[in-house]
Amino acid sequence: MEPFITLGISLGLGLLIGLQRERTEVRFGGIRTFPLISLFGTFCGMLGERFGAWPIAAGVVAIFGTLLISDLVSAKREDSEHGQTTEIAALLTFAIGAYLPMGDRAVAAVAAGLVVILLHLKEPMHVFVRKMGPKDIAAIMQLVVISLIILPLLPNREFGPLRVLNPFDIWRMVVLIVGLSLLGYIIYKLVGPTASLVLGGVLGGLISSTATTVSYARRARGAPAAHMLAVAVILIASAVSYLRVIVEVSLFAPSHLAALLPPLAIAFVWVGSIAAVAFLLFRGEREEMPSPTNPAELKSALVFGLIYAVITLTVAAVKQQFGATGLYVVAAVSGLTDMDAITLSLSRMVESNHLEANNAWRLILAASLSNFVFKGIAATFLGGRSFGLRLAPFFGAALLGGLLVLWFWPRGWAVPE
Repeated sequence: MEPFITLGISLGLGLLIGLQRERTEVRFGGIRTFPLISLFGTFCGMLGERFGAWPIAAGVVAIFGTLLISDLVSAKREDSEHGQTTEIAALLTFAIGAYLPMGDRAVAAVAAGLVVILLHLKEPMHVFVRKMGPKDIAAIMQLVVISLIILPLLPNREFGPLRVLNPFDIWRMVVLIVGLSLLGYIIYKLVGPTASLVLGGVLGGLISSTATTVSYARRARGAPAAHMLAVAVILIASAVSYLRVIVEVSLFAPSHLAALLPPLAIAFVWVGSIAAVAFLLFRGEREEMPSPTNPAELKSALVFGLIYAVITLTVAAVKQQFGATGLYVVAAVSGLTDMDAITLSLSRMVESNHLEANNAWRLILAASLSNFVFKGIAATFLGGRSFGLRLAPFFGAALLGGLLVLWFWPRGWAVPE
């Protein structure tokens, strides 16, 4: 019975890939050819279980020869547009079929799904490449260097005073933050400089709510009519920054989420509600977003890594000398311009049981309130007194909500498991 199930799965996966190819103007393969290739691969895999690897090797040669003959025939046609995508898809279909008898069916299904997705996204991917300039491609390449070249080379052990500086962990945080920021940057490049109010704020929060505040405050100084629109974008970006904090906490303190997430989620909902009020007042507006800088620059990554290392060391030293109470000063200072470093540092301390979760979320929330203060001062200085007065009630409400959570949230309370 098992061989028949394997053949049925092979047929289904081949049909899936063949269906996608049938809808394109390709001269090789379609709804019948790809299932046959998949079944051929499966039979070669079954023979390989009994006679060794040579039936699979012979199958690869046979498929490759068939594809070569097809290419030679189509190349003689004057209207032929030669490409290798379908041929590579055919080889992958054979490989998936051959893998099924000996491998994990779930892996084969995922592989077939990825093939179909990549084939189907031809036009969007080409549009994406056309919209990305040389600097943008360089940003992606820099992320590859940061994550796939530098990270594996770093030692994964503690160094320095108090034995809290782990080069691998520090750089892993750099990769996470650069990756999140680059995601927002790529979305910005895809949607263009003109986007809706909500999208402008969401992208600003993904890239940097502080940078978004500075950018819109500068523009608001010379455009009084756009003051309230700038306020709405800044508030949306600030709400998304809380969501970014929640993601970071979930990734690096997963065993303490019952205590960490509820108060942070309430803060997110509160600031999000304030942003929603601003959005309802100015919905339908369209505005050009300030062009963000490349978030994957190696210099920026090194600066963030240094900041994170300094904060990690400072948090450990202050906790040792003054206890958890002294950490509020560190959180307030570090949160002035950047929320990521203190959030990641505290999350790691919680996960390693060096800090109580109920102290950690309070410190993170205190850092976020400090960040609001800094953004409010910067916005008033850059956007002018009138812009600061328009922003003040909204930021005041956000600060008040955060303070109320800090004061009235029951110490030691967590979501029941």
